[in-house]
Amino acid sequence: MTGRPAGERGVDSPDPWVADHIRRLVATGGQAREGVDDLLLTTRGRRSGLLRRTALVYVRDGGRWIVTGSNRGADRHPAWYLNLVAEPRVTVEIGGQAFAARARTATPAEKPRLWASMVAAMPSYRAYQEGTAREIPVVIIERVGDAG
Repeated sequence: MTGRPAGERGVDSPDPWVADHIRRLVATGGQAREGVDDLLLTTRGRRSGLLRRTALVYVRDGGRWIVTGSNRGADRHPAWYLNLVAEPRVTVEIGGQAFAARARTATPAEKPRLWASMVAAMPSYRAYQEGTAREIPVVIIERVGDAG
């Protein structure tokens, strides 16, 4: 697979709530919900090869962005997470600015601190984890290429 330019738009999530949230994020320049930091993540579909875009809550960890594959507590990982496991090169858009990045699952040593940060930002994540037997993954996203 060849790289893709930062900002190349993908097909929006088929989930109506997520698709609506993406539209609000774009319309508001990334400020759809007061007090919540959201980003747009574009992954390449592991089966279709199509670019897929979703909206996610994030926290900053130094120069990295942290998200979680909560899937609202469902017993399966979200498609975007499975996509980035298969192809870690992603595009991130925050506040109307897009950039190329690489995503990976946090290691067991990294996860507790990062998970605590995610729960502090979005307390519902705790209930999501308690409601599923699946271990909800924490994902670390790091910018690649020109950091300017």
